[in-house]
Amino acid sequence: MPRKEHAISRRQISDNAIKVLYRLHKSGFKAYLVGGGVRDILLGLQPKDFDVVTNATPEEIKRLFRNCRLVGRRFRLAHIVFGRDVIEVATLRGHHVDSGEKISKTNESGRLLRDNVYGNIDEDAERRDFTINALYYDISDFSIHSYGGGLQDLASRTIRLIGDPQTRYREDPVRMLRAVRFATKLDMTIEAKAAEPIKGLAGLLKDIPAARMYEEVLKLFFAGKAQQNFDMMREFGLFEPLFPMVESLLNEYPNGETSKLMQEMMANTDERVAQDKPVTPAFFYAALLWYPLVQRADDIALESGLSSYDAYNAAMGDVMEQQCRTISIPRRFSTVTKDIWQLQLRFDRNKGTKAFRFIEHPKFRAAYDLLLLRAHAEGGNVAKSAAWWKSFVEGSEDQRNVIARSANKGGRNRNSNQRRRRKPKAKPASKPAE
Repeated sequence: MPRKEHAISRRQISDNAIKVLYRLHKSGFKAYLVGGGVRDILLGLQPKDFDVVTNATPEEIKRLFRNCRLVGRRFRLAHIVFGRDVIEVATLRGHHVDSGEKISKTNESGRLLRDNVYGNIDEDAERRDFTINALYYDISDFSIHSYGGGLQDLASRTIRLIGDPQTRYREDPVRMLRAVRFATKLDMTIEAKAAEPIKGLAGLLKDIPAARMYEEVLKLFFAGKAQQNFDMMREFGLFEPLFPMVESLLNEYPNGETSKLMQEMMANTDERVAQDKPVTPAFFYAALLWYPLVQRADDIALESGLSSYDAYNAAMGDVMEQQCRTISIPRRFSTVTKDIWQLQLRFDRNKGTKAFRFIEHPKFRAAYDLLLLRAHAEGGNVAKSAAWWKSFVEGSEDQRNVIARSANKGGRNRNSNQRRRRKPKAKPASKPAE
């Protein structure tokens, strides 16, 4: 599609991406803006990232750019760093014909373990996952190259795989998650042929490195489509491989507290994203794993006879360790998640005058937000506790003093008649008779 037939302008592409494209082009290499950057501009959206492909090898790219670092093991990539902005540059991929194990390798299920096979633009397009991502903007003449009917699928809003769906999903099971994410993000429909194998192959996600899955979860749940992605992932069986403990409770109690909390949390996350409020992985995992934590704590208390407080502390490590087997949660977030959990146990014990010090805790606000979500899911005493804390948090200084004093009167008061019974003094031993 020549320049006069499409609406993409260089003004819509980041200055840093343009710099990379032009330097590659002026150095005698082919250079294209590819994938989501082209797709989103054509759809009238603002791209978050601008990715570039070229026929230059990673080593040649590194020689051209002093601000370049090479990353990736499965597929070698060049990152051109401009402060906080990073332009990802990939070498055009080729087919695996007669390639040695050093540059290309798959495992028994067909998943690509190494993929450093280079080719031309036609071969690279065939290696792309979806037709709507097989779109290339050529900096040499500003034309668009579309493969597999990408422009037509963009117009009909269809998510279509390039090649055989079974083979493509086995090569990289994360493509199943990407199909869901693109469908919700772009308001598109997954083609029936591409959707049909997903349930049967969902279990392949268990083989994906946990560190990679952490990044995929951020894209799924922190972009304003958490509720839709959650529902579609469960429909296709993609939620269980990532969150087995949560899925077990959802199946056991379809309309229970876990289900209600999930709905509240996903809706709350989407609302915060829409309002440009921060959303953090620490709070997300604290809410997501709260009821698996409750279940594990109850089991520990029953088995060991520990107090409820000690059982919860023991369960925190168990639940986090099990979740990190599928999704590697960085310690800077998992530590805060445990803080939020621990504070849930302190809300009832810190009413009254203790509340003034408690609300100064650095993680109080996150813990309080989780308490409010739990109140909607559980009702009962949790809802009563949440209502008390809500009135205290939102009250003026004078109102807080009144609320705190009333809570103290309702509880134990050392000046009241309900004093602690003192242990009687031991009687002195009687002297033996002389």
